[in-house]
Amino acid sequence: MPYGLGVDSNGNLYVADEGNDLIRKITPAGVVTTLAGGSRGANDGTGASAQFADPHAVSVDPATDEIYVTQTADHKVRRITTTGVVTTIAGSSAGFVNGTGSGARFDDPLGMAFYGDAMYVADWSNHAIRRVTKAGVVTTPFGTNSPNYVDGNGTSARFYNPTGLTVRGDTLYVADGGNHRVRKINLTTGDVTTYAGSGSNGSGDDENASSAEFSWPTGVAAAPDGSIYVVETNAGRVRKID
Repeated sequence: MPYGLGVDSNGNLYVADEGNDLIRKITPAGVVTTLAGGSRGANDGTGASAQFADPHAVSVDPATDEIYVTQTADHKVRRITTTGVVTTIAGSSAGFVNGTGSGARFDDPLGMAFYGDAMYVADWSNHAIRRVTKAGVVTTPFGTNSPNYVDGNGTSARFYNPTGLTVRGDTLYVADGGNHRVRKINLTTGDVTTYAGSGSNGSGDDENASSAEFSWPTGVAAAPDGSIYVVETNAGRVRKID
């Protein structure tokens, strides 16, 4: 069950192979190798001595080409160097706690996207968007651990099972699965608005994005032409928002 994908500056593709608890590497020539992981668990280590349990999202640091992975089963964010050295930078058991390293808590971290020198994480069961620095400092800039649908600024906004994330410019797009919407966060002002979706659980297209329907959107990706692509799990479709 391959899930998250990330691409480095050399065009190598990294895959969270969730069913096998591995992180795979695919070169531009199509050569597939295992970068890290050898058995199910949470141990840090190098290459096959490191363990993963349901790795989900992959995001590559554009400054260093290091790989960051959300590990859903035990609520952690892991870092992998280009040589396969794995460390846990944040998280331990399930919870909703800001903090540093193992003092921070997530509950089913899923999507991840880099912005500047930190990454944003969709904390699925906490219904919040968390910010994680490369030093492992975790804060909650958007939402809180209470599911709802509210546009607003920062922690006054509400999400319901946010899943996929992507960044374009200074904007973070969120697949807000439980609300059947795609949300938009201005990372400069902190304003959270609705980019597309009426909130109805369906798959109806509409020229007006606010009237369109989604059924559990789980993934989002920004294209170079400015379009946003949305993976719609329940309907088994990929949607495009111009």
